Amino acid sequence: MLKFLLDILSVPAVLVGLVALIGLVLQKKSASETITGTIKTIMGFLILGGGASIVVGALGHFGTMFEQGFGIQGVVPNNEAIVALALKEYGTQTALIMAFGMIANILIARFTKLKYIFLTGHHTLYMACMVAAILIAGGVKGLPLVIIGSIVLGLIMAIMPALAQPTMKKITGVDDVAFAHFGTFGYILSAGVGKLVGKGSKSTEEINFPQGLTFLRDTSVAISLTMSILYIIVALAAGPTFVESKLSGGQNFIVFSLVQAITFAGGVYVILAGVRLILAEIVPAFRGIAMKLVPNGKPALDCPVVFPYAPNAVLIGFLSSFVGGIVGMFILIALDATVILPGVVPHFFCGATAGVFGNATGGRRGAIIGAFAQGLLITFLPVLLLPTLGNLGYAGSTFSDADFGVIGIILGKLLALIS
Repeated sequence: MLKFLLDILSVPAVLVGLVALIGLVLQKKSASETITGTIKTIMGFLILGGGASIVVGALGHFGTMFEQGFGIQGVVPNNEAIVALALKEYGTQTALIMAFGMIANILIARFTKLKYIFLTGHHTLYMACMVAAILIAGGVKGLPLVIIGSIVLGLIMAIMPALAQPTMKKITGVDDVAFAHFGTFGYILSAGVGKLVGKGSKSTEEINFPQGLTFLRDTSVAISLTMSILYIIVALAAGPTFVESKLSGGQNFIVFSLVQAITFAGGVYVILAGVRLILAEIVPAFRGIAMKLVPNGKPALDCPVVFPYAPNAVLIGFLSSFVGGIVGMFILIALDATVILPGVVPHFFCGATAGVFGNATGGRRGAIIGAFAQGLLITFLPVLLLPTLGNLGYAGSTFSDADFGVIGIILGKLLALIS
């Protein structure tokens, strides 16, 4: 039963589909409208997930070539990797904390001013797993582990969207949709930096290309060309022999790099299509839950929900965050500390989102400098988080996004003070 529950709650498409179904039923929609809305919501999330898988696959090759080409070893922050390891030992505790944490989130939204329902299922799973690991490392066991973990998770799921909402309203222009991704501290930092440095800076979406470069107005083309340059650089650094023998199956390394770059751009295109489909269905469906269970409630959705509002900022934010990760890596090497390698996947999703947040408050300068600051943050936070994770701190990977670092460090320090 626990495994079945975990399977349902950890799949974003199923979770949000259930939310849409409940909302449409509560609104007494016809069977036709209910079926259509539910299926389209699930389809939108599956399309988004398919696009994310395409992006992750392309970035995996980029990361491999980067490590080989520049010969740097260290800890690679990756939520999926660290959670996969943790669930072998803490699977039951994670499932219980996740299930009761989601109930706590609904109760908090119902009876407080934090009217946000966190609908990013996989991030809920990751946070539940980290909370379980830190509490167990701090000596908390049994029923107190589940109770404390569920309350902590429920509060986090309600508070983080509330912190992001002021900037979300600037990004979307409405107050109907909230933000649910545990990199929120990094995005708030980016928005704050944007506000400081971006006075008078035009939006990334107002970039005026010369007449001969008008094709760069097409986001997919701009991303393809930019990523092609980056892929070819790391492929040259890794060497044709390595790329063709280990990655491309004998295909010419330049051709392979170009294909991967355009594949990456195609993945981003698919993500944007999925987001548009989700927003068209989930917001109307969610009104049913808001009216019945959580008056004035807001659905809080995953980070790609902001990508269509500033596509240029998505690419700018990713590149700036990745540069921040590289700079942070060399600082850690100079300090003789644990080296955090710039994970391309977190720098894409978190950096792209930070770019959109920075652009909302500070235009182009906000997107560039804000995402760079976010890149530094998610490089240094994992170093401070490692000691609080107990046995997981020696796993060769760690949690990547900013909220895991901030919340994990605070929770670890509190447990240390109490003990």
